[in-house]
Amino acid sequence: MIEVKNLSKTFKVHTKEPGFIGSVKSLFSRKYIHKEALKNINLQINDGEIIGLIGSNGAGKTTLTKILSGIIHPTNGEVSVLGFDPWQRDNRYREQMALIMGQKAQLWWDLPALDGFLLLKEIYQIPEAQFNKSLDYLSECLMIKDQLKVQVRKLSLGERMKVELMAALLHNPKVVFLDEPTIGLDLTAQKAVREFIKQYRKEFNPIMILTSHYMEDIEELCERVVIMKEGSFIYDGSLNEIKQQFAKTRLIKASLNQSPDNIESLKASLALDDSSITISDNEIAIHSPREKVMEYSAKLLNTCSIKDLSIQEEDIGEIIETIMREGKAQ
Repeated sequence: MIEVKNLSKTFKVHTKEPGFIGSVKSLFSRKYIHKEALKNINLQINDGEIIGLIGSNGAGKTTLTKILSGIIHPTNGEVSVLGFDPWQRDNRYREQMALIMGQKAQLWWDLPALDGFLLLKEIYQIPEAQFNKSLDYLSECLMIKDQLKVQVRKLSLGERMKVELMAALLHNPKVVFLDEPTIGLDLTAQKAVREFIKQYRKEFNPIMILTSHYMEDIEELCERVVIMKEGSFIYDGSLNEIKQQFAKTRLIKASLNQSPDNIESLKASLALDDSSITISDNEIAIHSPREKVMEYSAKLLNTCSIKDLSIQEEDIGEIIETIMREGKAQ
């Protein structure tokens, strides 16, 4: 279990005046500002749970991840991960934790991934049988077995991410921090990483914290999300609850058998006063209030010759963007 109580982190940031004169002045008299990266946050994550951390750049996601993994110290507050204080860097904790950062590599650039794995085997004191079992399982799931003896710098970006995942998971950690694991990957590689994470969770059931700017990652992997803004939590709950609570409309799309002769006449006959309707050629799109979806769909079916009809939820990314922009979940 992970428990966070009244956690704060403040950074002392050096500022200087612009230009050459400003650079010279800063040599003799430096000015600093204090920036609050995290502001009295509280969080509890149960065993086997995966949560998604969402927020714009600078919201505090990576800072929180680094504190939980023991890389940096908090300014105030209490943190317990698997019963350990992360910043004490107890080896008993570090051998149960893994941190995967999409923008930082842990494997050596000029060595094959397999050589790096052998070194990690010694660092974590992984028994030979367990190491071979983990190596076979991970390489097979990620379909990367043939590339393990290739220098890391010669691998594609997607292949490098796969071997980084393997390096982080060889010791079967109980808590895994995933900081932008699919950043920069193409669609095929993103999908492969997501499928692997789902399969790995099903097999080993670790605690996972995922930060990502790709909503596909969050939607496919996380039932619970935490939205951050300027170091604070503005929402902590299920992804489905966001859709139910904040998606006030649903999109009804219909394909007509033929284009209408008079668009204005069709709009008048539908009489959908409190919705937004768009008609283009033989396509109709209606942004309907959630409670009137069935009523409006019936009107379409009774009024028009429909070839195909679909009802879609609002884009979850746009909903979350609205929550972040307003600064709170109302």
